[in-house]
Amino acid sequence: METIKAKKDKIRKLTGSKAMVQALEQELVRDKNIIVMGEDVGKYGGIFGSTTGLYDKFGPERIMDTPISETGFIGAAIGAAAAGLRPVVELMFVDFHGVVMDQIYNHMAKIHYMSGGNVKLPIVLLTGVGGGYSDAAQHSQTLYASFGHLPGMKVVAPTFPEDIKGMLIAAIRDDNPVVFMFHKTLQGLGWMDQLQASLGPVPEDAYTIPLNKAKVVREGKDVTIVGVQMMTIEALNAAGKLAERGIDAEVIDLRSIKPIDKETLLKSVAKTNRLVVVDEDYLSYGITAEISAIMASEGFHHLKSPIVRLAIPDVPIPYSRVLEKYVIPDAQDIINAVENMITV
Repeated sequence: METIKAKKDKIRKLTGSKAMVQALEQELVRDKNIIVMGEDVGKYGGIFGSTTGLYDKFGPERIMDTPISETGFIGAAIGAAAAGLRPVVELMFVDFHGVVMDQIYNHMAKIHYMSGGNVKLPIVLLTGVGGGYSDAAQHSQTLYASFGHLPGMKVVAPTFPEDIKGMLIAAIRDDNPVVFMFHKTLQGLGWMDQLQASLGPVPEDAYTIPLNKAKVVREGKDVTIVGVQMMTIEALNAAGKLAERGIDAEVIDLRSIKPIDKETLLKSVAKTNRLVVVDEDYLSYGITAEISAIMASEGFHHLKSPIVRLAIPDVPIPYSRVLEKYVIPDAQDIINAVENMITV
């Protein structure tokens, strides 16, 4: 159940980045054990605007710029969490997770289990994801499934500013390690393409949104389209055009990568009898495969046609804008898939 309780007169429009800053600021004031660490999170305010202004308010002891050593500062954050602090640590680009795989997968995700529950790791790993602006193969991935695959961590990827703030606060207050993936295009930064979806109403008071629930962002009766972050936006764009052609699409914003909200997905497909899953991660072994497997094993009797999976082909994301646009699914790809499905 959503736990937003702010008054209507305390709601204003924020970008995704400003929603993150507001969440962090309110939590830093609330709990003195919270610290923020990472490359350029201090004076610069984060290259994606996630910590703007926090250094001036809270100082270098709580907003800590680190050397360019992911293994070092994420390892330090894990140790700080084990010692009783509540670190928020930023891995600037999710693509860099390979540098620090051991700290994340073998320490952050496993220490609580391997200690018999005696050591808590209340740590939030922030990381920027997504392509669409020609930053090439090493700075444009989402890698949702890479984190969702391993037990021991919650993994969330909110889309809209209201959810970004509420889920970030919930992640900070959670006693488990949480990977919080924010999409660069949805940060609303001036030097990137501006999207209407990156600006939205956000309550000013602190609130939490559950870390394990998907969100039906458009109701429909003919087909269910499940997306994550920018693919949710593409799905909504597609749904609007499909409505003009007499097809009523229901759109679900997954929000939680781990765990996946099976209940919401199954309930929707029981109504629509058709499913399209669209993902900005790679096709093989990804979210599209996991959701399809869930539906095949637990909701197969609801399906009137085969599940359709749209994702990035198993190739590195190209630098060329034309080629990048070609490999990342968009609204037209979704429209084509749905129309082919409905006419089957």
